[in-house]
Amino acid sequence: MHRRSRSRSRSRTFARSAVLAAVSLFALGAAAPGQSAGRGLLLTVSGAENTWIRGVTLQCDPAPAGSHPRAAQACAALDAAEGDPERLAADGRMCTMEHDPVTVTAQGEHRGTPVAWRETYSNSCVMRGETAAVFDF
Repeated sequence: MHRRSRSRSRSRTFARSAVLAAVSLFALGAAAPGQSAGRGLLLTVSGAENTWIRGVTLQCDPAPAGSHPRAAQACAALDAAEGDPERLAADGRMCTMEHDPVTVTAQGEHRGTPVAWRETYSNSCVMRGETAAVFDF
């Protein structure tokens, strides 16, 4: 495969991921009947060269919900950080020096406060250690 073909393929993969993320954010805005909840967050984890690996939704208001497998713990961690992913408490775990970068994003809102955050970590162990349960999916 030529270099140009791989580049186009990666661009298409990234574009599809962006569309999926936008659709997911739109879905977050549609609360179930009888709920007056906010939009919540779309959380994503990407590998090298911005290849989208996985993403989940997280809604903390009025109660933990969404596709996040540990929604209650993730909401508790975000509440402790006052909704700012930059302030999530590190758990002190020991990680290898392996260089396999992962990038995480949080887009949407947490308890009515807009969130637009992106960070790259040297590997997934470091990412999990620095972001508590929020990106543990």
